[in-house]
Amino acid sequence: MNAKPSVLFVCVHNAGRSQMAAGWLRHLAGGSVEVRSAGSEPAAQLNPVAVEAMREVGIDITASTPRKLDHATAEASDVLITMGCGDACPVFPGKRYLDWQLDDPAGRDLAAVRQIRDAIKARVEQLLTELPVHTG
Repeated sequence: MNAKPSVLFVCVHNAGRSQMAAGWLRHLAGGSVEVRSAGSEPAAQLNPVAVEAMREVGIDITASTPRKLDHATAEASDVLITMGCGDACPVFPGKRYLDWQLDDPAGRDLAAVRQIRDAIKARVEQLLTELPVHTG
């Protein structure tokens, strides 16, 4: 494992769920975790409703862009968290895998995306209790 653990969030478009999860982990981990996100079929831009939902809680994810999942990024990550990418996610021995069943925010209104955002936050908070991080 690296000096600090690395977490890769993967969803299909890398425009909503994985970007919100990465935003939460960056915010809550305070630099103690290397955060990555990618998609099996990345969108052209972030989901604007996901951006707004995160902005409401003081987290700006607008600097992020959807990225294509590649072998090297997955291999270099300690924990891979999938969110609906199915068989497109590579499997590497010795990695920790989690599959978070979350609704896709694509095409949903702000009220629905807020619920997804809050569910992601709870999962990220739980993940932080399981990672070997030093935040204090």
